[in-house]
Amino acid sequence: MQDISSIWQQVLEKLELRVSSVSYMLWIKTIKPIEIDESDNFIVAASSVSAKNQILRNFIDKIGECCFEVVNKPLKIVVLDPNEEIEYLKNNKVEETKTEAKPEKNPFVEKFTFDNFVVGKSNQFVYAAARTVAEHPGKRYNPLFIYGGVGLGKTHLLHAIGNYIREHSPELKLQYVPFENFTNDYISSLYSPTKTKSIMEFRGKYRNLDVLMVDDIQLISNKKETQEEFFHTFNELILANKQVILCSDRPPKEISTLEDRLRSRFASGLIHDIQKPDIETRIAILHKKSQLEKYYAEDEVINYIAEHVDTSVRELEGKLSEVYFLATLSGKKVATMAEVEDVFSNNMEEMKNELTPDKIITVVCDYFNTSYQDITGKKKNKEIVEPRMIAIYLISEILDLPLVSIGKLFGGRDHTTIMHSRDKIGEELKVNKKTQTLVNEIKNMLKSV
Repeated sequence: MQDISSIWQQVLEKLELRVSSVSYMLWIKTIKPIEIDESDNFIVAASSVSAKNQILRNFIDKIGECCFEVVNKPLKIVVLDPNEEIEYLKNNKVEETKTEAKPEKNPFVEKFTFDNFVVGKSNQFVYAAARTVAEHPGKRYNPLFIYGGVGLGKTHLLHAIGNYIREHSPELKLQYVPFENFTNDYISSLYSPTKTKSIMEFRGKYRNLDVLMVDDIQLISNKKETQEEFFHTFNELILANKQVILCSDRPPKEISTLEDRLRSRFASGLIHDIQKPDIETRIAILHKKSQLEKYYAEDEVINYIAEHVDTSVRELEGKLSEVYFLATLSGKKVATMAEVEDVFSNNMEEMKNELTPDKIITVVCDYFNTSYQDITGKKKNKEIVEPRMIAIYLISEILDLPLVSIGKLFGGRDHTTIMHSRDKIGEELKVNKKTQTLVNEIKNMLKSV
């Protein structure tokens, strides 16, 4: 088994995607792993008694699920408060886990390879481009700009490129960096006591490379000085025929306040998106996940999950892990539809319990940058009608309120008008990719409300 620090770091990465940012910072990130004992108890320590209570009350199941995904077997999570931690360490002679991250030889996730990436209609072009860049860095598609929604496989492809280059061209110097880290490095160099030396070291770190891979490049927006520095780093590498690979959640033309010269440089290579996988690809992804993680599930389970989760690859795989985890807790070796029904009914009930019509309308307003009064009022201009219809659809689908009740929320509209709005969005979701994206992104926002 991996060392405790490595296991916990992977668990944290998964938890960060499943809880709100506030909950993650307050309760999850402060947890300290201690050990996994011989009875498969994962002993962790909370920062306070109240933190322990919050964890036990709200997050213990999610922690268990994420641990299962990392070590591929169920662990019992045991949470200690600070006094219990001291007593435990004393009685069990456990060395305290060092929180400092150890330098790793490979910065890329080993399982993120080209062989493990499921190719379908939604991603075959960008997969081919990524493979070409990995095989011939600096020679084709430079820069390569990959964009798409959360959890569709951008990071997998970045790591696959990195793993391929490390294996086949180990002499090349490559750097993978989230853009936020690039920014922090630059700011640190500016405020260093030895400013000139630090800036030169910073530039040496990022310009003396054969391959630079930058994730979340959309965060360059509104960072004027950092844009200037990145522009020169980018130029120097491209002019020297060094490979630059950029990932973003949107294309360059939609990154606000991006300087025209950078937008032009980004567009000088190849720009392509990863779209949501179709049903056949989703089924293939689940079969691949089952094979890699040794999850055993009936075909009906795979097909049901693929049909009902179409937002992202990450959520798709997460649902399969959740179902299989539930099966193992029941002593089963194969996940069945009984676990699927439990997982999906629980998720729907959780959302219903947490959401209200007002919350759904407010999130839709935030997404479309419109007002609550406009969306529930009488205006009929296009920029108001579409958000209104989506809000009506979501309230009907998630909360299952009577049409008359929904009509009252929207200025006393009659039930036939509400039915028309609900059904129109429902039909568009079957054929219109833009509507699919809008609704799925809003649903993701609702999960973190």
